[in-house]
Amino acid sequence: MSEVLDQIEARAEEIAALGPSNEKLGRLDDRAAELLRETGVIRMLQPAKYGGAEAHPADFAEAVMRLASLDGSTGWVAGIVGVHPWEMAMCDPRVQEEVWGEDNDTWIASPYAPMGVIRPVDGGYVFNGRWQFSSGTDHCDWIFLGAYLGDEKGEAIMPPRVHHVILPRSDYTIVEDSWDVVGLRGTGSKDIIVEDAFIPDYRVVEFSRFTDGSQPREAGLTNPTYHIPFTTAFPLGITSAVIGIAEGALAAHLAYQRTRVQITGTKVKDDPHVLFAISQAAAEIHASRVTMLDNARRFHDKAERGEEVTFAERAESRRTQVSAAWRAVRAMDEVVARSGGNGMRMDNPIQRFWRDGHMGLAHAIHVPGSVFHVQSLTAMDVTPPPGPMLSMI
Repeated sequence: MSEVLDQIEARAEEIAALGPSNEKLGRLDDRAAELLRETGVIRMLQPAKYGGAEAHPADFAEAVMRLASLDGSTGWVAGIVGVHPWEMAMCDPRVQEEVWGEDNDTWIASPYAPMGVIRPVDGGYVFNGRWQFSSGTDHCDWIFLGAYLGDEKGEAIMPPRVHHVILPRSDYTIVEDSWDVVGLRGTGSKDIIVEDAFIPDYRVVEFSRFTDGSQPREAGLTNPTYHIPFTTAFPLGITSAVIGIAEGALAAHLAYQRTRVQITGTKVKDDPHVLFAISQAAAEIHASRVTMLDNARRFHDKAERGEEVTFAERAESRRTQVSAAWRAVRAMDEVVARSGGNGMRMDNPIQRFWRDGHMGLAHAIHVPGSVFHVQSLTAMDVTPPPGPMLSMI
């Protein structure tokens, strides 16, 4: 862990400086992607057999937070792309060799949302669909895509069965100019199109095998990192990036406020109201960091002891993640609101962190409604209803 953080710190100034370029390009600058590779963060959860560190998930989260505090888009890509090797470690050895056999630094994109359908054929499936939000996809050579299982006509069967499908870059198209948003512009989270791609059966895994923990068990993985719940691991990088973005906004705000004089003539450092708000916000952002890291450590410890994770614990974990993201962004709003008009100038990084943080909060995993409802019902020993309310637990 310290080695990755050391590598990040050695490149911190350049990573931060490339933020405006990432945003202008609508994807990570090639140099920013190169720096990210050099830090080793994407290989932290990768199996040792393919040059990975098999690191503790909390260490991965800390690395993502630090990157996001330098540039939101770089941290976001690290958080999402960096989780994919964790899942790939559970997949068929044949596809692992296809992905990493020649280059351990091969990156894998996503998204997991089931926006396509796989139709069974001899030896595998024919795949079609269109997906949004493939973060960092320009720098990836493989992809995980979510899909519904279809019938012989290619129509999704009911009740729906979600699968994760693994494809090489040659089997899908990245839609240029499909990422025009208010924040996290540098993530290049573009649309993906798949048309009649043949997918061998060993590159398709039913999603329930990840959520029930059977996939890592049957893969023979012994490191407890691979036995934390999927719905704890997948959001880890995303929520950590949001917290890191809030930390970046706070740091930029403090640097700016040190010498700022308000229009009233009062120096910010002499204004007790602003100072109180800054300190209170800093405490809230820190609380978000601590709860996220504690959550990751708790589930890693349970896996290390060989203890089964209950549905109630998974629901509580998701509540912790969602509330941490919202707490951090609310606190960020308090400091940004006290940055003055010049804090909103496009050459001031405060406004970019602010936009990035709110974009990150809009991700599906941070929608509190169903998560909080399910967790409350579970806490009252009420069996949660089936369907969409359970999709994020």
